[in-house]
Amino acid sequence: MSSLPLAVARRRHRRGVRHTLDVRVSPYAYVAPFLLLFCAFGLFPLAYTAWVSLHDWTLLSDEHAFVGVANYGTLLADGYFWNAVVNTLSIGVLSTVPQLVLAIWLAHLLNRPLRFQTLFRVSLLLPNVTSVVAVVVIFSQLFGRDFGLINWVLSWFGAGAVDWAAGTATSHVALSTMIMWRWTGYNALIFLAAMQAVPRELYEAATLDGAGGFTQLRRITIPMIRPTIVFVVVVSTIGAMQIIAEPLLFSASSGAGGVGASGGPDRQYQTLALFVYEQGFTKFDFGYAAAASWLMFLAVVLVAGVNYLLTRRLKGGVA
Repeated sequence: MSSLPLAVARRRHRRGVRHTLDVRVSPYAYVAPFLLLFCAFGLFPLAYTAWVSLHDWTLLSDEHAFVGVANYGTLLADGYFWNAVVNTLSIGVLSTVPQLVLAIWLAHLLNRPLRFQTLFRVSLLLPNVTSVVAVVVIFSQLFGRDFGLINWVLSWFGAGAVDWAAGTATSHVALSTMIMWRWTGYNALIFLAAMQAVPRELYEAATLDGAGGFTQLRRITIPMIRPTIVFVVVVSTIGAMQIIAEPLLFSASSGAGGVGASGGPDRQYQTLALFVYEQGFTKFDFGYAAAASWLMFLAVVLVAGVNYLLTRRLKGGVA
């Protein structure tokens, strides 16, 4: 009879050990697939790109001489690189700022009781799911110099035919319009999701006090969804730094001259990502392209750090 309590104690001990192992080990097992994929497709490419950037690495030679940081020094003295930086910042600002303002306004309108709300919300995603090739082809026709719809409308006001793809400012406006059309609705849905969490009592009280829709947006909605705004701004900024498909296809679709990777005959709309593509896949200078890629990566890390600091500050202010 004395062995029975001992057996029960052993079973309880084994169950306790299994429970402890399950609690402590199972979380790592759950995240292990992500960590393995991240190491294989995230960390390893970063490390290998950094290693390539330290070499004179071209596909035209079997020898890859170690050059240290020479690629970075040449890159920082390259006028084409800084031209791509300026173009990226210009297109990014022209596309991001109006896009986010318009997205907040659309979300504010859809946050009110409306008929066919679901239809309007779904329609906001249609531009985002449209093929980027189709978007660029259609907008290139709209911004065509001779038969474009935009120039036809401008002719009503006495304006001459604008060669949108030939100029720096005009090409940036055209590309920014494409980007805005694709991503405004997507960001509006993110803002709308944040607005749904704002207590309705605040709007009711503001309405009783005589506050209009714009005042409610400025005094209630924007302060309450400020962390979401920070998130969308940072994500949109990172996306703007990686623009490649629109300028790559715009040159061919508009017939502006120059080959796609150069961003026009005068490189008037060559972005950083397009500059990396040109160095790596048209000139086959992988060492130089890897150095440019790492500078882009460092810029993304800097933006993420600013996002973290802003988010902490906002949380502190709310608390």
